Amino acid sequence: MIETAVRLISEKGADALSVAALAREMGIDRTTVYYHFENREALLHAVSSWATEQLAKGMDLGISQPQRTEEINRFVLDNPALIKLWIDEFVSGSDIREVYSQWDEMVAGIRQRFERQRPGEEVDAEVYCVMMLAAAIIGPRVFANSVDPDASPEAILVRFMKEEQRMLRRDGLLP
Repeated sequence: MIETAVRLISEKGADALSVAALAREMGIDRTTVYYHFENREALLHAVSSWATEQLAKGMDLGISQPQRTEEINRFVLDNPALIKLWIDEFVSGSDIREVYSQWDEMVAGIRQRFERQRPGEEVDAEVYCVMMLAAAIIGPRVFANSVDPDASPEAILVRFMKEEQRMLRRDGLLP
């Protein structure tokens, strides 16, 4: 059901998703959907949680930094309607640790790298991580929608990956 809801949102936007539309698309009775989701809001929350899980791959410290960046950028470019839902949740005021279980570990790692690479320079690792995450999530959509709407997602991905890597090298976080 989540996959079908994701596809409907991707094709028609979040406003087009309803329990009835999901049931119709799946060829099932609405009561079946209500068995799994109390209402439309619960369905949207489940879709947003799924999007969060996909974005969390970009924080998986078990993969390389370029792979993490690519995971986030690719998801953002491929799922514009879901990103709108996710941004609403991201700025809602809930604790980021509930969404990204590795948040504290990532911030601590960034803090340690800055301390090693730039001793004596005071860098707020939490703010730095928020800024990088926000830029990675919003940046590619702004670019695709408002800067160069004719660019292919792959071309945008390449440009963002290159610039993000350059910034991280500049900040001493990459060799």
